[in-house]
Amino acid sequence: MWLILAFLSALLLGFYDVAKKQALRDNSVPAVLLLNTFFSSLIFLPSIVSTLSGGGWFDATAYRIPLGTLHDHILVALKAVIVLSSWAFGYYGIKHLPITIVGPINATRPVMVLIGERLNALQWIGVGLAVFSLFMLSRAGRREGIDFGHNVWIVCVAAAALLGAASGLYDRYLMQRLEPIFVQGWYNLYQTIIMVVVMILMRLLDSRSAARFHWSWAIPMISILLTAADMAYFVALSDTDAMISVVSMIRRGSVVVSFACGALLFRERNLKAKALDLALIIIGMVFLYFGSR
Repeated sequence: MWLILAFLSALLLGFYDVAKKQALRDNSVPAVLLLNTFFSSLIFLPSIVSTLSGGGWFDATAYRIPLGTLHDHILVALKAVIVLSSWAFGYYGIKHLPITIVGPINATRPVMVLIGERLNALQWIGVGLAVFSLFMLSRAGRREGIDFGHNVWIVCVAAAALLGAASGLYDRYLMQRLEPIFVQGWYNLYQTIIMVVVMILMRLLDSRSAARFHWSWAIPMISILLTAADMAYFVALSDTDAMISVVSMIRRGSVVVSFACGALLFRERNLKAKALDLALIIIGMVFLYFGSR
């Protein structure tokens, strides 16, 4: 079951990346990020209010998010900081780079979360193919004038991937100690609080560009798709047989969706050169799947 949930999460993440790319057109990253965290927190707000009111305001015990201890909230708040930092770097990267470049770079995350896990031969082949695909992608990127060694937006995407890997390792720790709905509900709320503080500070510094904004329906879709993808991901990790490196690698299969949309919706260039990179990732997913059965 955890493998099915991992693949579902990958599908939703692909559309999530497309929604981000669309929402960031002519919008500032902080403004979109604030609304993203706000809408995500709204999804769980009735359950949180139910918890705080003892069920009097919203009587749905089955969906009520646990109150938790102070220690639990500190753990979740740390996750909020890690994830929000990853998102910030990732949003800047996807705003300025082709989505067919950003997606494959994110495929390196599972390699960073191998610590402490034993992989079999098929799984190692899958991971190796994903790593090799990154080198192929750098060659394709040079044809579009993107130098992986000196492009600041590539650095942002790499930083997002590194922080995402750290979040993945931390998720494995959290899911063995806390309920998935507790983590997802409260960390979304904490992210919103952090972004409100960030935006206030930016306004005080008169950062007008940070507040540049126009409405797009892609913005709430970011929150909806991410919430659904995260829920599938968290439930998958709560399975004691789940392997974080395999779940994370499968989630990188979202690049298939983002690649297709990059070609069809955003009319991105140099697709033939990137197609080999995409094929390597797909083959890697197949090896991981059969190696995990």
